Amino acid sequence: MFGTFVLVLGGCGTAVFAGRAFGFLGVSIAFGLTVIAMAYGIGHISDAHLNPAVSFGVWANGRMTFKEMLTYWVAQVAGAIIAVAIIAAIGSCGNIDLGTFAANDYGQDLANCGANYWNINACGAFITEAVMTFIFLMVILGVTDSRHENGKFAGLAIGLTLVLIHLISIPLTNTSVNPARSIAPAIFAGGSALSHLWLFIVAPLVGAGLAGLAYKAITCECKKCNK
Repeated sequence: MFGTFVLVLGGCGTAVFAGRAFGFLGVSIAFGLTVIAMAYGIGHISDAHLNPAVSFGVWANGRMTFKEMLTYWVAQVAGAIIAVAIIAAIGSCGNIDLGTFAANDYGQDLANCGANYWNINACGAFITEAVMTFIFLMVILGVTDSRHENGKFAGLAIGLTLVLIHLISIPLTNTSVNPARSIAPAIFAGGSALSHLWLFIVAPLVGAGLAGLAYKAITCECKKCNK
């Protein structure tokens, strides 16, 4: 819960309060930095699962039980909601335009946010989110694979991958790849962010699930292959 709280407060908070100053690059780096910080800060406690899609991919890969995954989901969504509630509270204390709380969206509703956004339909948004999440999970599963000596750099690799993903997809969907990160702002923003929320829950889970199965297949994680 704490890890997802920091992710959403750091990433969405940067987008809401400093997005005009730092642009897409600054927001992308902010999301990446929060993941790096939490990976090294709380990774030894909870493996730093800050994202329901990550937990789903890990479960699909066979590294987590279904009950454990559900527990993570509850904590992740709760942490995200607390973070956006704090953003809303800060905004209410001054003359701050919170916009849509950095909610995810697509189509004309997102294009209306500025000239740097593109107008893509639901199909394009779904492909974007699923593919970006697939890439994210393949990196996560790879660098956290206990059979390889790269654990010390896992947090850095994961954080930098998230930066890359944001640079690609912020102009298309405002980048989710994380259902908890999407749910919390949508609750506060309402409107199209809430009506389109299903896509930012389903697409990341699809991408993560496929990555979990794909990584298992290409690394031969089965008794026969490990003999």
